[in-house]
Amino acid sequence: MAPPAARLLVLDAALKRAHVGVIAGEQVLAAREGAPETGLADLLPVWAADCLAEAGQPAAGLDGIAVTIGPGSFTGLRASLALAQGISLAAGIPVHGVTVGEAMAAMLPDLARKLWVVTAARRGRVFLERDGVAAAFDDADLPSPDGPVALAGDRAAEAAARLAARGHDVLLTGLRACAIGGIATALRRRLAAGLAPRPAQPLYVDPPEARLPAGGLRPPPRP
Repeated sequence: MAPPAARLLVLDAALKRAHVGVIAGEQVLAAREGAPETGLADLLPVWAADCLAEAGQPAAGLDGIAVTIGPGSFTGLRASLALAQGISLAAGIPVHGVTVGEAMAAMLPDLARKLWVVTAARRGRVFLERDGVAAAFDDADLPSPDGPVALAGDRAAEAAARLAARGHDVLLTGLRACAIGGIATALRRRLAAGLAPRPAQPLYVDPPEARLPAGGLRPPPRP
């Protein structure tokens, strides 16, 4: 279990804007962020190395790694989770998964209503994470909340407008993305509550776009 003042490497590439940082307790020692159009898989290791050097913290001396597992971008999740697993293996430190919804909830600790986290999915759809469960919906097909609800995430504004038009009690928060501190706090809270850490495996909600050919794969060539 990570202590409250644990030194963590935090990796997040679930949404459009990626984050990497080193945090000790609630103090961010070094951080990088950006929304590169290409080259994310090459950029994340550079950011991680830069943050570790800036913080004066070798990876082997960390208490662990916290990495967002989704829902979110296939490309971003693959890149950040592969990096997290590689550093974990090389440095001999644990790696734990945190959902986007958990991270945002940790950044909004004083809400007096349920939180729905709405983020962009493919083909004009949205991911909705609520009550610890994630699903994908068309914009127009968002379910109706059973009471007052707060919305966060990069598609929260559109979702809030749709729900309000149906007469629901909706609070639109100003939170659109995860942050290093929120991810680390979510992990600490989960461990402090005695819950098993989430595995650092992607929380894929949509199926992959790649499809097998209709006639199946060709057999391998004969030697």
